[in-house]
Amino acid sequence: MSWMDKHNLTVLTEFILIGITDHPELQAPLFGLFLIIYMISVVGNLGMIILTKTDSKLQTPMYFFLRHLAITDLGYSTTVEPKMLVNFVVHENAISYYFCAIQLAFFIMFITSELFILSAMSYDRYVAICNPLLYTVIMSQRVCWVLVAIPYLYGTFVSLLITIKIFNLSFCGYNIISHFYCDIPPLFSLLCSNTHEIELIILILAAFDLISSLLIVLVSYLFVFIAILRMNSAGGRYKAFSTCGSHLTVVVVFYGTLIFMYVQPKSSHSFDIDKIASIFYTMVIPMLNPLIYSLRNKDVKYALLKTWKKISNVFSKV
Repeated sequence: MSWMDKHNLTVLTEFILIGITDHPELQAPLFGLFLIIYMISVVGNLGMIILTKTDSKLQTPMYFFLRHLAITDLGYSTTVEPKMLVNFVVHENAISYYFCAIQLAFFIMFITSELFILSAMSYDRYVAICNPLLYTVIMSQRVCWVLVAIPYLYGTFVSLLITIKIFNLSFCGYNIISHFYCDIPPLFSLLCSNTHEIELIILILAAFDLISSLLIVLVSYLFVFIAILRMNSAGGRYKAFSTCGSHLTVVVVFYGTLIFMYVQPKSSHSFDIDKIASIFYTMVIPMLNPLIYSLRNKDVKYALLKTWKKISNVFSKV
């Protein structure tokens, strides 16, 4: 390939996002639905971040990790959803070459970080139930910060590696992305370069991320369940189960969606299935997580009620 041909392959300045559907009659109802979902997600996650930061009863390692789970949820939903919502109200939804790279980088960073923050949360539950007397010593503030700093640093490394590798390859000039955001599979379909190296890197990293983080969760909960079964009182068992219930629900939903997305065989792989799975983990999960924790957790419900009373008192005096 001559230098001129190679240069012509890489002069893309923007991509066109197809969006979720090309049926005009579905545009308005879907826009309304996804706008409501995003607003609930933003309010829920921001509320969780503020509550766990300001309420004195929520200054424990469990709520520290919950705050960072809310940050990652808010991060990747905001990376994707505002631009996706624009697609419903403009005729041609263009995204610049560099903004596409930035969107992909932030999305990978937040998703990867969330996997290992969920693992850190399961380790926290293991320590709380299996070593309750040493809980405050083991889960010190320093340990908690290390357990969230590592996912953020690792997530940043993975996102930069993958994004730089993809955007250093040559695009064919065809710029239609069959998706509602810049994701890896639809971008691969636009590349003219040999993608074997980056495909292998992504496969190794995705397998490592899913297997290692899930293994931490499974091993932690195996010890938790053994400890619960050894408890003599039914009240103690119920209390232990209830402290794990919210996290287990979030883990099953999140990992279930990701495993469905990445383990399906290539023969049955389609961008339509990708879109449905992507809608679930970029929009529905960030909305569900704060709801699951607020509805299933007495401390969070109490903090919410207390905050609501404070706000009501302020407005009643005005």
